[in-house]
Amino acid sequence: MSNKDEGQSSGLSRRKFLGALGTGAVAQGVLGVPDAEARDSGRFRDRHDGHAGHHDHQRHQPRFVIREDRFGRIFPQVAPFFNQAATPQLATALLELGKPGGIMDAKDTLDIPGMTPEQVATQLIADPALSVNNPDNPTHTAGTTFFGQFMDHDMTFDLNSRLGVPTVPEESPNERTPAFDLDSVYGGGPIADPELYEAPQLRGKSKGPGIRLRIESGGLFEDVPRTLDDVAIISDPRNDENMMISGLQCAFILFHNNAVDYVAARNRRADPEELFAKARQLTTWHYHWMILHEFLPQFIGQPLVDEILTRGRRFYRPQSAFIPVEFQGSCYRFGHSMVRPSYRANLAGDNDGGPFFGFIFDPRGDGVQDPLDLRGFNRAPRRFIGWQTFFDFGDGAVRRNKRIDSKVSTPLFNLPRATIPAPDGPTSLVQRNLLRHITWSLPSGQALAATIGVPQLAAADLSEVGALGHSLDTATPLFYYILKEAEVMADGLTLGPVGGRIVGEVIIGLLQLDRNSFLAVNPSWRPTLPDRFGQLTGDFRMVDFLTFAGVSPAQRGQ
Repeated sequence: MSNKDEGQSSGLSRRKFLGALGTGAVAQGVLGVPDAEARDSGRFRDRHDGHAGHHDHQRHQPRFVIREDRFGRIFPQVAPFFNQAATPQLATALLELGKPGGIMDAKDTLDIPGMTPEQVATQLIADPALSVNNPDNPTHTAGTTFFGQFMDHDMTFDLNSRLGVPTVPEESPNERTPAFDLDSVYGGGPIADPELYEAPQLRGKSKGPGIRLRIESGGLFEDVPRTLDDVAIISDPRNDENMMISGLQCAFILFHNNAVDYVAARNRRADPEELFAKARQLTTWHYHWMILHEFLPQFIGQPLVDEILTRGRRFYRPQSAFIPVEFQGSCYRFGHSMVRPSYRANLAGDNDGGPFFGFIFDPRGDGVQDPLDLRGFNRAPRRFIGWQTFFDFGDGAVRRNKRIDSKVSTPLFNLPRATIPAPDGPTSLVQRNLLRHITWSLPSGQALAATIGVPQLAAADLSEVGALGHSLDTATPLFYYILKEAEVMADGLTLGPVGGRIVGEVIIGLLQLDRNSFLAVNPSWRPTLPDRFGQLTGDFRMVDFLTFAGVSPAQRGQ
């Protein structure tokens, strides 16, 4: 989300990358907008043979590759929710549904006379009356949203489809591996991506032997490695989109480095490559455990997790893993509904020594070295995450997520221009999500409910969208349907039966189909690292993960 040029980096800046995408490739009008995910630079290597193709843009030469992996469908037999002949008129209706100030806008108070933006961001958290359409979810902490975003960036990246332009999923490559293998952290490994790792001459200064990932400091605390003009040196540049996701990237880097020391102390004769492999497996398996035992139950509810694990997947049953468009283009975007308009990034890092509050995004932060919002792509002493806001360390400082419902926080309807792939595209994230239903020719929520065999929402539950025409109350875009379903059938605490089934089966399926996951290698495995109190319990939660990484509030004295 930075609008800086990249300078001497070996990769493209977001602005230059988007310019390359837009040159001669973007059709006129809203139906020609490139996919919102196709907004980042990066290095994408074939994980099968390690080779890479080359894409030239001026003097920058990042490596791209068209993988064997493609998007696909879980329900290829279910027709799209719309008449292809009515696509232009439907696009207009979808833009109306997702517009700023429209049906899906939570209409948060973003301006209060006499207050600075930082003060308003603070008040939004303190005074629920300023955000009445964003009720708290008592079962989620604020960090749930961003861990879900981290998971998304680990398994899917669409660089090719265009919003509102029908695209065949099987012809569209997924530029991430369809697995929770942390390729967003490790890249292609130390040989393919040496810039992600400590240089050999520096490793003698480390606590122990082994191959460690690069980490730097942003002032007070850790930051991802960056070029002189603040471009993150990471495998997936989307993991620098906001401060929270960047903080998670740092935590995974530090976790791996501490895992190297941990396994080195227990394998004194192992060579660096063996220590690296053991540390990566240790990191990945504890990550898998948290997905399965902490976060997926928050997304879909523990009973559905248990059902899928014991009775098997009913619909997502491929021979090898792929990312379905019903999941990627719609259902897994439920996290956009959980984003709060503002957050407290930390308790004592602001420029005046107090807490740092900010809107998730604020266009007034464009072009500012240390912006007032919580976007990433910048380095400054206060731009670190105090995790006590986002996960429950038992000190009373944690904040809650908002519920999963049909309202989306107002800042997401006016994204900063630097985050938008094409200058003529909508700045509303919700409009972009809805146009993707035309891109992938997605079925309606009602049709999938019938196929899955679960209760459907009544037309009366969807009367607000019925007024837009196109029978949207009886053939509803899947994104809106699963949000409304969660709101009506699950009180916003989890996804409902359609959204939960699709999200649950895909996430569990990706873990089961990954031959390197603990579910495939050793299903009876339990976590082997201590919890945050130093006890071996056979369980492992996010607060334990952050403590092992060394970024807990107590370890920082915050």
